[in-house]
Amino acid sequence: MIGLFVAFEGGDGAGKSTQVDLLADRLGQEGYAPILTRQPGGTALGRALRDLVLHGDHMSARAEALIFAADKAQHVEELIRPALLAGEIVITDRYTDSSVAYQGAGRDLGAQEVHDLQMWAVHDLVPDVTVIIDITAEEGRRRRGEVHDRLESEEDTFHEAVREHFHALAAAAPERYLVVDGTTDPIEIGAQIWERIEPLLPARPEQDPLL
Repeated sequence: MIGLFVAFEGGDGAGKSTQVDLLADRLGQEGYAPILTRQPGGTALGRALRDLVLHGDHMSARAEALIFAADKAQHVEELIRPALLAGEIVITDRYTDSSVAYQGAGRDLGAQEVHDLQMWAVHDLVPDVTVIIDITAEEGRRRRGEVHDRLESEEDTFHEAVREHFHALAAAAPERYLVVDGTTDPIEIGAQIWERIEPLLPARPEQDPLL
């Protein structure tokens, strides 16, 4: 791949969307035009699957894991891989680590089993950098208020298990992860992320000499 692939992970309410927007703005100031996407939901199929898995009726844990894998398979095939091959910068709000943490650890399906399923779905494509925005389950619930989807409505024990697994993933591959404190100032968090991302950026697009 000749582009740059960045994923944002973390608990519900951590502030991923805010940091995705801040990074995209900074990249825009530097002359880049990043592609922003999210999972589930980055394709037409993904949007249908997102509504089903987050807002539908009860489903089994294994069915949930398979739906998330199907979303990622389509997402990579249709959007992410072609963009990276074209040299683009792709920023996604959630990727495979969310499934490993939520279904593997939170649902207790087995982290390795869910990881293997996810890697099969995405042809082993992993981000260049994964940013984990860390907050406690209690803080996430406070930020979300009264509105919760199927996963957000789970007990704090579920969300703490997810959080612990994100930490385990980062500890196992520190060269590929950046963990930031989600309770600090968003601008400060953005500065930490930029410090990690900037050295990895592809060559800046050539500017029109007439501009």
